[in-house]
Amino acid sequence: MRKAEITMKAAELARLLARQAEAVCRHYLPAGRRQGRYWLVGDVHNRPGRSLFVRLSGNDTGKGAAGHWQDSATGQFGDLLDLIRERCGLSTFRDVADEARRFLGLPSEEGTSKPDGGLSPSVHRSHQLSPDNISFTASSTACLPSERTEAADAEPDAQALLARNAAQRLFASARPIRGTLAERYLHARGIIPAALAETEALRFHPRCFYRASAEDRTASQSVSLPLPPLQAETLAQTQPQPEALPALIASVTDLNGTLTGIQRTWLDSAGFHPTRLGKAPLATPRRALGLLLGHAVRFGIAEDVMAAGEGIETMLSLRAALPRMPMAASLSATHLAVLLFPPKLRRLYIARDADPAGDSAVARLIERAAALGIEALVLSPSLGDFNDDLRAHGGAALRSNLWEQLRPDDCARFMPLR
Repeated sequence: MRKAEITMKAAELARLLARQAEAVCRHYLPAGRRQGRYWLVGDVHNRPGRSLFVRLSGNDTGKGAAGHWQDSATGQFGDLLDLIRERCGLSTFRDVADEARRFLGLPSEEGTSKPDGGLSPSVHRSHQLSPDNISFTASSTACLPSERTEAADAEPDAQALLARNAAQRLFASARPIRGTLAERYLHARGIIPAALAETEALRFHPRCFYRASAEDRTASQSVSLPLPPLQAETLAQTQPQPEALPALIASVTDLNGTLTGIQRTWLDSAGFHPTRLGKAPLATPRRALGLLLGHAVRFGIAEDVMAAGEGIETMLSLRAALPRMPMAASLSATHLAVLLFPPKLRRLYIARDADPAGDSAVARLIERAAALGIEALVLSPSLGDFNDDLRAHGGAALRSNLWEQLRPDDCARFMPLR
C-alpha cells in the first residue's frame, strides 16, 4: 500500500473518531470527566487527574480540531488514533486501525500497515520530567479499555493530594517578601515596589530544599577532574542529598482562592547575575509542586476585566504599569492555554510571550474565551516578554506601549496618571 493511501486512511479514521470524541473518551478514558468542551483525565493510561485534555468539538482538521489532545505534564499530544495507540499499547498502525474500526463498528481491512510501524510522531515528543518538576502526580492504577468506571467528578488522587498538601505546608512556612532576598531579586528585575503592593501570593523561604537533578550532576562533573571508574560508578548511583537554598515561593490558587500548588524560584544569594537574572546557578531553578492545571498565581481579584500571561516576572512587570488591573500568571504556555476563567469575566488581556509556544497558547486561549463570549485582546511586548521590555526600555516606554494596546476605557480605569 502506498504511503499516500495509508495517510488518507489514517486521516479518515481520525475524522470519524473525532466526530464521536466524547464517546471515544468515555470508552478509553473512563476515569476522566467532561468539563466544557474538553475531556480531562490524568494521562493516556487513564489515571485520574486533569493533566491530559481532549477537545470534544471543533473543526474537522487543523488547529482547534475535535479529537486533538495534549498532556500538560509530559508534553505529549496527538489525535484520537494516537490516543488509542498509547492507551492500548499497540505498536503498528494496522493494529491501531483495527481497534479504531472495532470501536466505530466498521469491518477490518487487510493489508493495513505503516512503514515505520507507528502513527504520527507527536506522541514521541514528550519531555522527560523529574518528579520535582511535574505539575501533579497520578495514581499507579490504570483501567483497561474494556473496563467501565464511573466518570464522576473525581477528586485528585492520593499522590496529587499529598503534593498539594506539601505545597500548602511549604507556603505556610515561608514569610512575606518585604526586606528579603526575594524582594531584592524582583527589584533587580526592574519591578517597582508599587507592583508588589498587596501581593500576598509571593513569599520568601530562606532554606527551601533543592534536590539536584541529573542535569545538575552532569554539569558539576563536566568541570571536575576525571574520577576512577569505581568511584565514578558509586557517585552516579548515589542519591543526592537535598540542599537548602533561598527561594521565592509563589502560591497557585483556584478561582475560589484555595491554594492548589506553588512555584519555587531558587535565588542566587551571591547577588544578581545578568545571565541568570538573579536565579541560582542550578539546572532547574524553577520547579512547581501541586495541582496547576487551570489555576494561576493571582494578583488581585478578577471580576469583569483581567490580564493573564505566563511568568510571574512578566505579569509583575505589567502590573508596574497597570497596578489596578487584576492579573494571573499561569507559569507556562501550556497552562496559559487552559487557564480557567472567572465567572464574571467579560474582557481578557493576554500578555503574549514572543515565541512559538507563547503564540500557540494565545491562539488557544482566544478560542476558548470566544466560545464563552469573553472578549480577548492580546498585549504584545517589543522584545521577548514584558520583563525584557521593562529592563531594556524602562517603565515609561512600557506604559506607552500598553497605552496603545489597551481599550481607552481600560486605560482610564487601570493606568494611573503620572
